[in-house]
Amino acid sequence: MITVLAVHFTVAVLAPLLFRAWGRNAFYALAAVPAGSFVWLLLQHNAIYSDAGAIMHVQPWVPGLNLEFAFRMDALAWVLSLLVLGVGALVLIYCAKYFKKKDQDLGGFGAQLLAFAGAMFGLVVADDLLLLFIFWELTTILSYLLIGFARTRLAARRSALQALIITTAGGLAMLVGIIMLGFTAGTYRISSIMAMAPELVSGTSGALVSTAVVLILVGAITKSALLPFHFWLPGAMAAPTPVSAYLHAAAMVKAGIYLVARLAPGFSETQYWYGVVLGLGLATMLVGGYRALRQTDIKLILAYGTVSQLGFLTMVVGLGTPDAALAGLAMLLAHGLFKATLFLVVGIIDHQSGTRDVRKLSGVFRSSRALAIVAGIGAASMAGIPLLGGFVAKESVLEAFVHYATEPDAGPWAMVVLVGLVLGSVLTFAYSARFMWGAFAVKPGVEPTPFKAISPAFLAAPALLSVLTIAYGLWPVPVDAWIQPYAALFASTAADAGTPAEQAGHLALWHGLTPALGLTALTFALGLAMYFGRNAVARAQSRVPAWVDGDRGYQLTIGALDDVAVWVTGRTQRGSLYFYLSVILSMAFILPLLVIIFSGKPLPDGIYLVDPGSPLQLVVGAGIVIGALAAVKANKRFLAVLMVSVTGYGIALMFALQGAPDLALTQMLVETIVLVAFVLGMRSLPAELRDRTGGRYRIVRVIIGLAFGTTMVFAAIYAMGSRIATPISLEFPQLAYEGGGGLNIVNVTLVDIRAWDTFGEITVLALAATGVASLIFVRGRGDRLQMSASVAEGTVGRYRGVDPSSRDGAALAVSRKFASAVRDAWIVAGRTMAPERRSIIFEVVTRLIFHSMVIFSLYLLLAGHNLPGGGFAGGLTAGLALTIRYLAGGRFELREATTVSAGGLLGIGLAVAVFSGIAPLLLGGQVFQTAIVEFWLPVFGDIKFVTSTIFDIGVYIVVVGLVLDVLRSLGAEIDEHFDERSLAAAEEDQEDQESVPSAEPATDPGAATTAKAHS
Repeated sequence: MITVLAVHFTVAVLAPLLFRAWGRNAFYALAAVPAGSFVWLLLQHNAIYSDAGAIMHVQPWVPGLNLEFAFRMDALAWVLSLLVLGVGALVLIYCAKYFKKKDQDLGGFGAQLLAFAGAMFGLVVADDLLLLFIFWELTTILSYLLIGFARTRLAARRSALQALIITTAGGLAMLVGIIMLGFTAGTYRISSIMAMAPELVSGTSGALVSTAVVLILVGAITKSALLPFHFWLPGAMAAPTPVSAYLHAAAMVKAGIYLVARLAPGFSETQYWYGVVLGLGLATMLVGGYRALRQTDIKLILAYGTVSQLGFLTMVVGLGTPDAALAGLAMLLAHGLFKATLFLVVGIIDHQSGTRDVRKLSGVFRSSRALAIVAGIGAASMAGIPLLGGFVAKESVLEAFVHYATEPDAGPWAMVVLVGLVLGSVLTFAYSARFMWGAFAVKPGVEPTPFKAISPAFLAAPALLSVLTIAYGLWPVPVDAWIQPYAALFASTAADAGTPAEQAGHLALWHGLTPALGLTALTFALGLAMYFGRNAVARAQSRVPAWVDGDRGYQLTIGALDDVAVWVTGRTQRGSLYFYLSVILSMAFILPLLVIIFSGKPLPDGIYLVDPGSPLQLVVGAGIVIGALAAVKANKRFLAVLMVSVTGYGIALMFALQGAPDLALTQMLVETIVLVAFVLGMRSLPAELRDRTGGRYRIVRVIIGLAFGTTMVFAAIYAMGSRIATPISLEFPQLAYEGGGGLNIVNVTLVDIRAWDTFGEITVLALAATGVASLIFVRGRGDRLQMSASVAEGTVGRYRGVDPSSRDGAALAVSRKFASAVRDAWIVAGRTMAPERRSIIFEVVTRLIFHSMVIFSLYLLLAGHNLPGGGFAGGLTAGLALTIRYLAGGRFELREATTVSAGGLLGIGLAVAVFSGIAPLLLGGQVFQTAIVEFWLPVFGDIKFVTSTIFDIGVYIVVVGLVLDVLRSLGAEIDEHFDERSLAAAEEDQEDQESVPSAEPATDPGAATTAKAHS
């Protein structure tokens, strides 16, 4: 089963490549996957129908959480898989002729359709409720993509979104029910839950179980388009016809029916089961059939007919008796066969004639008798005409409900259900006849519809389905044998009702003169009357107002939600940073403060303000407070950032005083990088801080700030004093040394003990860097900077528009003369900068310390396992070296310093980290498992190498890539924008000067002064 799933999803991933090579013929290759799986399924028949009754496969997933890939195929799953895989293969074959060669995005469509078949197969064989839910939501997402295939059509996009919202909402309710049921049962294994179902229903948690089952049924109701959510299915007919034939006839909408059938043997006796299943099922059957008679689009006739049949199926599989279980699965197979046939026929009619409107279709039977015969077989089976699969299944259904209504203890509700079932069957016969009349009949006064010839390959899939429908009707014995083991699951329920499971009956073409046969004859008579009186029926329907319109209700609901969202957004998203911070910080201190107040816990003993052994902490703390107050009072952005950095450096010093040099080093490096990023980013902002909140709001800000700080201090004190267990951190030294092979507890924790956390963090770093770059870059990621050799010397950042005769002009001339005298510049790319932008002292210092900083970063990387340092600190040090080089030489110097792109470094770093995690798994270990290798080298002597260092190297590279991305986005890219703006302004000034008319040399000094002023 896992192989079947793997093949489906693997080929789905490769589908776009297949379509690029073979065009629409790639659909045949995709069809081979479910076709091969179908053959494999047939070969499993003996194993499933042996004494074991099922085949199982369990693969542990997350053992600590009891999560596992548990698959189980029994009779119910096997029958549903026949439908999913068999019809799926035929629909993919049909697609090869349905789509045109010029159609776009066929690769994506084929991939999604094949993946849907795999997801549906996974859903029916899943033996774990959580795993079932995963496949359930996969079908939701894939159906959204398939329904919205025609992305340029508003109707397709709207219908796809509608189906997604409704089925996802039902899925969320279903998830809550799954968690409740699994929690009550103590397991999520479906087979185990079904085995203990009688105890769960009758036990003390019966009410909770009933509620959980109802919530799960909500998911089934939305997925199978029952009232009041039935309207999404007709709307989904905006999808291509193969999607309708598969998802909405044989696969997706059957998921809800399958779930009801799966739960019915154990939970049909819960409190609300019959009200939901029989009540909504009957109402859906009648509403769907009634609406089908009003449609003029033959595809919508089938769509509303599908809604009606889904209600019908829900009633049957949910009745909870052996004979109903037998009839329900029989009807499920019959419906999949005839409804897929009819949808594929509609696709052919639309493809060959260009219309589906019954008012325009006329004489199609004369144009294609073979197509009409295939459609006639499907419609006759849907109507329940003898000798076909639909007749055999519907007879069993009527037998089951006659027996249900005539039980001695049956109430009036059972007879109401039987009468409603007959009325629904009459409507089914009537809309089946309407479909055939609308699609193929010759209509007076309507011109014959132009109809292209149909190729045999195009007709093959519906023709084969119609042949299977005939074979099913004439010889139902195999189907009966497939279903009997499932019907036997209702043995205990049936025994309580006085009907042993072995008396559930059998599928047969002829059961004799029975009440069910009489009801079938009545159905035919009334159905024919409605067909021949269709004009009168149409007039009667036109006079009935639409009291309740599900689609209209959905639109009103979504509109109301939009209005509420706008109202809430307008009052919360005000664009005021003060308001946002006030709300966040107020909640952040009010809730902990309430907990502290009402918990009644005393303050722990041993509280002190300053460590007696380190009085210097008081001085450092005072510096941090002064820096914070100065940042609040600063009226310049740069000064505020500097003061914030003072607090950060003070905290680093505090770490050092507390004996944490590793944390102090990291804090200092992080603070420096953040300071650089702030300064670079502030170049595009005004220098002064304006629009500062004053008046009464200043007092409110002070109160919130003091309250937040004070509450956090006491929350930390109470948290430290509330510990009742031994801190796990006490075990870290031993774990770090014996397990991680290092003396630096912090670094070993990052790269070994909590390697998964670190891997997640560096992934977030890469995403953050990409996000910043995407906000800054317009023409690329800044990795295509020109080399310095291609830029004229002294042209980058040159001041423009300065009068040479002014004092500033004289100063610039001196600086240029000084810079040009230095032919052998310390910084290579520094030559590209304008002389007035350069600092020779800074360049010399950079040249002296750059290489030393890089070497020191490598030392921190390699020594960090036992000494302060590590990949993070080393990467920050290397990043600071690049920062200094950029500040000294500009953006072109940054290009000279790192020829590898920032994105490339981020990718390489993540790849190294991933390799370090996967390599142990390939060698028989666990993910991110560490090995300690000891060896001897000449000169170096004894070497102790820990493999987690490889992971640390990945961290180092990611951090360097992050810093480089920040420098190229907030630094180099903004530099280039400034230069382009300056150049554009200079060119504009030049054009203005050239546009001034030239004048004869003025002899009058006054005239010369006027001309100069004008220029």
